[in-house]
Amino acid sequence: MNKWPSLKQLHYIVTLHETRHFSDAAQKCFVSQSTLSKGIQNLEAMIGCPLYEKKDKKSPLVFTQAGELVVTHGKELLAKGQDLIELGKLCQGETMQGQLRVGCIPTIAPFLLCDLVQEVNQRFPQLNLLLREDTTSNLLEALKHGEMDVLILALPVDIGNMHSKVVGQDPFRMVISRNQADSIRVPIKYNELPNESVFLLENEHCLTEHAVSACKLTDKEKINPFTATSLHTLVQMVANGLGTTFIPQMAIEHGLLENQNLIVVDPPGQQAYRDIGLVWRPSSSRYETFEQLAEVVSELM
Repeated sequence: MNKWPSLKQLHYIVTLHETRHFSDAAQKCFVSQSTLSKGIQNLEAMIGCPLYEKKDKKSPLVFTQAGELVVTHGKELLAKGQDLIELGKLCQGETMQGQLRVGCIPTIAPFLLCDLVQEVNQRFPQLNLLLREDTTSNLLEALKHGEMDVLILALPVDIGNMHSKVVGQDPFRMVISRNQADSIRVPIKYNELPNESVFLLENEHCLTEHAVSACKLTDKEKINPFTATSLHTLVQMVANGLGTTFIPQMAIEHGLLENQNLIVVDPPGQQAYRDIGLVWRPSSSRYETFEQLAEVVSELM
């Protein structure tokens, strides 16, 4: 008869991988250190190879190649196990109750989450949103491993086998300083812009790819090598007359350009926009919850 690793054992090894220390892992798992060690030893025996290198107690744990693979698969199995638990809540009619871990990217979060929390608190007082702001890649990893329940992302983006639902469109606008506007003809034509005059976010932010693609900016010589970490930094660069940039409409409507000597114009070509969508695991049983959350986000947009 085949022996199967338990979810508890996988939880032990995943937590040990996060903490790199047995006592810390045991504390996070609410078990004794001996219980955690025994569970991991049994897991190693089932798999048939060591999962971490045995060094002196003062050195941080180093996981073997097999150990890293076990942790990766373990996170995915734990996520699916959690989805099974959520299925029980769904059967009891607890669609909009309990905790819901929501991830959101930095170019959306400041302009949506505050309104979203207020609206959810009013409509669904028994639903507690736990929010996390992070990059698209980090949030997708967290979703895959069961650390997040649903994400609010800008689409299109590679989400693998995850499910998604578009809830609205967010147009792109271009902003330039009033002083600079005297030397730039409107409507703007990219070939008339000085080289290195378009400022963008660093590549970790998907807004850059979406804006460049949607706004049909193909001449890389127009892009400044400086990359910003936030929309606020982009606005300051442009406000000081250093060039132009793309800003999503939702940010403008929430006051990002207030008290700035800036002019808002349409980018060249047809209307440019990004889709805003919800993303979740296909194994999740909280589809009805995500549908109702999608309705709220759509209304807010």
